[in-house]
Amino acid sequence: MTLENKLIPILREGIHLIKMVLFKTVINGLAARCPHPERTFVNQLTGAVINELFCTPNHEEPFLSFAVTNRSRIEEEMKRIADDFPELKIPLTDALRVQFLCDSQEGVDNPTMLTQARELGILIMDRDTPLPDNFMTLARSLGEGSAVTHQAHIGSA
Repeated sequence: MTLENKLIPILREGIHLIKMVLFKTVINGLAARCPHPERTFVNQLTGAVINELFCTPNHEEPFLSFAVTNRSRIEEEMKRIADDFPELKIPLTDALRVQFLCDSQEGVDNPTMLTQARELGILIMDRDTPLPDNFMTLARSLGEGSAVTHQAHIGSA
């Protein structure tokens, strides 16, 4: 197994950490802004927003039908990310760029993801693509910070 083959799964782990932090952040914002009687709706909307942002739609039911039915709401929430969560622009920029590179190494070319993030005001254009070690350090520190925040929130409830 080459170094490249070992590195891609590690980098994808970092991408997933950042997506997890984004999920926790967006779901809390959505729940506060639009309390919905069914928590399932807020969960599915948050998941659909993240899947759409990273161009990784879930083609399984009921997620596919949810995404089709709630297309305009998903797009509306995607447009809010840059303004509502500016502290996530750096990690999202890095995660999206690293995902693009990982996908490219695996033969998938999807520039739509970066173009879409730029149009949404999420992608920081003058930020360099991080080196793998720097990216993983950012992802882990963000994940640990989110876990600490989550634990503190649970402790105060």
